[in-house]
Amino acid sequence: MQKIESLAKRRGFIYPGSDIYGGLANSWDFGPLGVALKNNIRQEWWKWFVESREDVFGIDPAVIMNTKVWESSGHLKEFSDPLVEDKKTNERYRLDHLLEKEGINVSEMSEQDMVEKAQDTNLKSPKGNELAQPKQFNLMFKTNLGPIENDDSTVYLRPEIAQAMFVNFKNVFTTMRARLPFGIAACGKAFRNEITPGNYIYRTREFDLMEFEYFVQEKEWEKHFKYWLGQMHKWLEHCGINKKNLENYETPSSKLAHYSKRTVDIQYNFPFGTKELYGLAYRTDFDLRNHMEHSGEDLNYTDPNTNEKIVPHVIEPSFGLERTLLCVLLDVYAEDEQRIVIKFPRWMAPIKVAVFPLLQNDKKLVKHAREIFESILPCYVAQYDESGAIGRRYRRHDEIGTPLCITIDHDTLKDKSVTLRDRDSMKQIRVKIDDLLDTLGMYFDGKEFKKLVS
Repeated sequence: MQKIESLAKRRGFIYPGSDIYGGLANSWDFGPLGVALKNNIRQEWWKWFVESREDVFGIDPAVIMNTKVWESSGHLKEFSDPLVEDKKTNERYRLDHLLEKEGINVSEMSEQDMVEKAQDTNLKSPKGNELAQPKQFNLMFKTNLGPIENDDSTVYLRPEIAQAMFVNFKNVFTTMRARLPFGIAACGKAFRNEITPGNYIYRTREFDLMEFEYFVQEKEWEKHFKYWLGQMHKWLEHCGINKKNLENYETPSSKLAHYSKRTVDIQYNFPFGTKELYGLAYRTDFDLRNHMEHSGEDLNYTDPNTNEKIVPHVIEPSFGLERTLLCVLLDVYAEDEQRIVIKFPRWMAPIKVAVFPLLQNDKKLVKHAREIFESILPCYVAQYDESGAIGRRYRRHDEIGTPLCITIDHDTLKDKSVTLRDRDSMKQIRVKIDDLLDTLGMYFDGKEFKKLVS
């Protein structure tokens, strides 16, 4: 983790938030390469799960919703964590996290079990002080809408983006003439006032979610649940995440969220422990029924073949963007005696191509290199680099995961060819300038580097 954090800051992936003012607890800013990496993952996810399918429709919902939404969904009452307070310092901690630090497995425990275990073991705060009785702590950020601050103006930053998809269920299936089964997808920020954030970007108070609600008939939910679990694993493989670091965890009934009948977490073996990466939940018809009851709006779906009215059930695959990015960095980071290299999948790399003149002070080489760079730029995210020795430039781009480097040398002036160097194998080939864009196209379509010359 220390190596990843150091490289991420040094190379412009992730910076500490509010850094010049001493930072802010668990706040992180994504730098030029980090935001490019996030965008690439998000766009590929959208392509996989929305654009390449005819049964999933995307929306971009508002962050702030009517407070009645959160009342109806149960979040105002249920969206909480058990909290304990240090009687001397008044610092607050999550009870389950304190028990885990004592080596106690809480994965199968209910909240009441955890309270009793804390009493039996005379659990203390990390500073050795006595703890107050556990209380429920709501995780939603509260604010006020408009110029007057009172109870009527209270609103919340969304802790999830699912509710916007339920609220828009009727709009989507009506305007898009959708038929079951179908999904509604969205990506965006969510906010949770976590009691104990930590472990770098794994648990933060603001984060990006990518998820969809897939509406099905009740009798078919198990079939769709199995299908989407498989699709989530295929996506992880596409991201370059090693399946040996993954496992499915069946959430026990005592730990299920208030809306869920079944939840499987895809867990990842992080350096700080095996933790949740993604979640797949069977939410039954809980959300649509509650919104129908509280809003008075008819959210039934009429089967076009039988004219039967039903309230669809829901399968929810949920993907954390920052957690995806962290797992990718951990799995594609490599080092040996020669170099540090980030082996991003080609589609994911923030910089696709780097262009070098062999010598910085050779005007002819620089001119040709700039011309080639400018011809590539409309098609691929590229970077021009003439600083330092050529070997140092290769190492610099290995560290940020650039798949392909192009060098313009003195032979280029004679044979109108350039040298392509592959990040992973470090092998090099010569390619005619006239064939360069076609060659890049084949490379980024997945053709093996060694086969580009055949």
